[in-house]
Amino acid sequence: MTNKEEKKKFPKEVTLAAWVMVVGALVPMLDSTMVNIALNQLMLDLHTTLNTIQWAVTGYVLALAIAVPISGWMLDHFDGKKIFSLLIGMFGLMSLLSGLSWDINSFIAFRALQGFSGGVISMLLLALLVKVAGSERLGTLIAIVSTPAILGPILGPVLGGFIVEYLNWHWIFFVNVPVVIISIILNRKYLPNFEPFNPDSKIDWLGIILLSGISTSIIYGIIKASSSANFFNEDLIIYCGIGITLIIVYIIYNYYKKGQTVLPLKLFKHRNYSAAGLGIFLTGIAVNGPMLLLPLFFQNIMSLTVTWAAIALIPQGIGMLITRPFIGKMIDRVGAKYVVLVCIIVSFIGTLPFIWINESTSIIWISLVLFIRGAGIGGIMMPMMTDAYMNIQPNEIPQASVGNRIIQNVGASFGSAVVSAVVSTVIAGQILTKNLLLEGYQTGFLVSCIVVLAIAIPALFLTSKKTDN
Repeated sequence: MTNKEEKKKFPKEVTLAAWVMVVGALVPMLDSTMVNIALNQLMLDLHTTLNTIQWAVTGYVLALAIAVPISGWMLDHFDGKKIFSLLIGMFGLMSLLSGLSWDINSFIAFRALQGFSGGVISMLLLALLVKVAGSERLGTLIAIVSTPAILGPILGPVLGGFIVEYLNWHWIFFVNVPVVIISIILNRKYLPNFEPFNPDSKIDWLGIILLSGISTSIIYGIIKASSSANFFNEDLIIYCGIGITLIIVYIIYNYYKKGQTVLPLKLFKHRNYSAAGLGIFLTGIAVNGPMLLLPLFFQNIMSLTVTWAAIALIPQGIGMLITRPFIGKMIDRVGAKYVVLVCIIVSFIGTLPFIWINESTSIIWISLVLFIRGAGIGGIMMPMMTDAYMNIQPNEIPQASVGNRIIQNVGASFGSAVVSAVVSTVIAGQILTKNLLLEGYQTGFLVSCIVVLAIAIPALFLTSKKTDN
């Protein structure tokens, strides 16, 4: 056996521990992609509107953002094995309660707690993999165990569609429970104990609360405003005003703490970090918004069953899957700027037709468009996440990483909220018909197209190997 082969070969206990952790992370990976396909049935059964049910998605993703810094603090202070098992158990409990929800308010609350536990699980997975395998062999190990994450956008909606159609939406959550129980048993048997990383570390609770308040208040203002025929109304002014006030408070707080906050504003002095941050936020809106609309479009406009609506989404997932292996190589060759700009064009081409697509459009044509869209959006986020670290000092990398994940999740939550608000504004105060609903969806896709093009502005400030070297 060569030296190279010896480096790639892992001890059995390392590979086993990695796969055991993946079993625990599998449920959150699939759950987030399954729920969108059930939104139509959820609206009917819980007697609610798109504006309200979207909080089940928005709250979930906002909770993911809150989980990012808290997960690091947990690893610093507690045994990683116990925390991992505890949060998997919490995810299972919240899944059970989500399936047992008695009204829309309880459902949204349980989904938010489910999102928090899922977010911590995802962050712990990477940190514990590093601990088990060592950073020098992490890439090889992640390549082995990342298949569930790659296939999630393809398998999740299809699995969710089958469950909703042949059972009901409650079972999307109930099926998590036995997997969680198995995962906890495997964790106890095969995972090693992990000593606390840094027991002396502290967490910026006030900063987390302020950032959460900023996002929630602005999103709530947008949603409240869209419920009225007059969008620019008192609700928008009040709640967005609260959000702006909290932004000012955070700036003052960050100055007072000398940048020792959960999202240090000094990071935005770096051109690449600022550009990537804005691009990541806009990408969350451009990508997550249509992800909310597409299953509803297929069910309510194309009159597809839940299962066939999920199957219709497969070409988009395949497009994302095909793009993934080439992005890293292209970033190294030409820089993030050109990779993002090309993917923006492809994404725009794959989203624009939905402004005119209707119930008589060929599903084959729609599949082709979705494949193009998937190939485009699959290549936008990674280059910006990578470029954000250009010129970042080594001691700033942990804070920059946390900031990136927070911005990504907050952008995704805005995506669901903005698009649902646009649709609700179009149909507000009118008698709901299929044509009016189609007009609302088409307007939502139009907004997504505009946001996709807007990503080009920060993309121009990213690294270009042809001009920046």
